[in-house]
Amino acid sequence: MQDDYVTHRLILRTLGEDGASQVLDYVTRNKEFLQPWEPLRSPDFYSLDAQREMLRFDRECIDQGILFKVWISKQSDPERIIGSVSLSNIVRGVFLSCHVGYKLDARELNKGYMSEALEKVAGIAFQQLGLHRLEANIMPRNAASLRIAEKAGFQPEGLAKKYLKINGKWEDHIHMTLLNEDME
Repeated sequence: MQDDYVTHRLILRTLGEDGASQVLDYVTRNKEFLQPWEPLRSPDFYSLDAQREMLRFDRECIDQGILFKVWISKQSDPERIIGSVSLSNIVRGVFLSCHVGYKLDARELNKGYMSEALEKVAGIAFQQLGLHRLEANIMPRNAASLRIAEKAGFQPEGLAKKYLKINGKWEDHIHMTLLNEDME
């Protein structure tokens, strides 16, 4: 699996521990913006050591084939991270499925960047990873995230009550899926 992917305007890159300062910059400048959509974060999450450890763990999971994660940068500013897309909990065998997660810099909303990145990652999931099903779970009040998933072709399959503990509270999530229609 390669480490860099290019779209029309973006670079999608897997990172090792050497990318910790870039990731720390991203999570720090988006701390307040992302807080309503993520688990509670301890203060040490916003440290270089914590980000280095997260990237090390991510690399182990990527090497094991249970995670695919890319960090997003604009081609015009390749060192500045503006978001990420991950395929986590990759399960093989008869399931061939994973969970999709994505987040974007508050200053880069409504420019089509996440749709562009998600389209590329879905293609990688289906064509390179051989997955059949992508699953995204999105809080009903997260209208922007729902629009991105719908634009990418995800279909709602139901409501998961109190599915994930987000920002200290159990939240309902709309379960959405995208199927690899080329796979029989």
